[in-house]
Amino acid sequence: MAEDKYNRKNPAVKRILQEVREMQSNPTDDFTSLPLEENIFEWQFAIRGPQDTEFEGGIYHGRIQLPSEYPFKPPSFMLLTPSGRFETQTKICLSISNHHPEHWQPSWSVRTALVALIAFMPTHPNGALGSLDYTKEERRALAIKSREAAPKFGSPERQKLIDEIHEYMLSKSPPVPQGSQGSKVQATNEENGSREIPENAALEVAEEELPSPVVEDGIVNEIAEQPNETPSNANVVQTSQPIPAVPTSELKFRNPEPMVSKQDRLFTLAAVGLTIAIVVLLLKKFMKANGYGAVFMDKS
Repeated sequence: MAEDKYNRKNPAVKRILQEVREMQSNPTDDFTSLPLEENIFEWQFAIRGPQDTEFEGGIYHGRIQLPSEYPFKPPSFMLLTPSGRFETQTKICLSISNHHPEHWQPSWSVRTALVALIAFMPTHPNGALGSLDYTKEERRALAIKSREAAPKFGSPERQKLIDEIHEYMLSKSPPVPQGSQGSKVQATNEENGSREIPENAALEVAEEELPSPVVEDGIVNEIAEQPNETPSNANVVQTSQPIPAVPTSELKFRNPEPMVSKQDRLFTLAAVGLTIAIVVLLLKKFMKANGYGAVFMDKS
């Protein structure tokens, strides 16, 4: 790398060269990243899909652009390999990218950002810019395809660096798991439908519908989970005598007879007595008003 053409006193250049040396002296199997010879502010990288996810075994290439104010301003990220999680050749929106400069910390580095990017891959996109929401099976197919060849992008110099990074990552990356892991992903897709639901960033769990109770002859019975099994807590009455069948023609529906309680009868008698007393009182008042009351009083 032609370091002589850059001003080493520039804080951004000084920081970038320091990170290049650190990346080369402390490699990891999870990712690798190097700047272009012609421009140290542009990096090419490749990350390995996180384990125990639908991305496991995949090799995903991308591009990092560092601002001239780096590390005081955040970089931008772009994925070049189809993953089903991020759009290709589109700046993605993450808390570590230039879409959210308020979250960026100058103490973070390219290494820190790549570690965070790997952690973001299995999370739910929630409609973020540059994000996709493919099914797990689609993402697993893309993970397998990502190993075949490095993506084509940019100038011959850039493509040469991309191919070298791909060969390095392919030598460090285990194959895409098949068998049990694939079966787990397929089973998960069958349970959750064709798409994930979606994570906070993390995932929404669908509730199972409980069987509705069946009301029969005034008794509520729960539906058994298996149609051929009898619930263990069901009350079953066994009898040695067969239950005779009743012809439909003999079935008659009768209205229930009204039931009058003793208290209702007392109220009825009291009402009748009160009515009679009122009638007698009114009758006496009428007779007294017309002079009949005096005649009765004299004779008595």
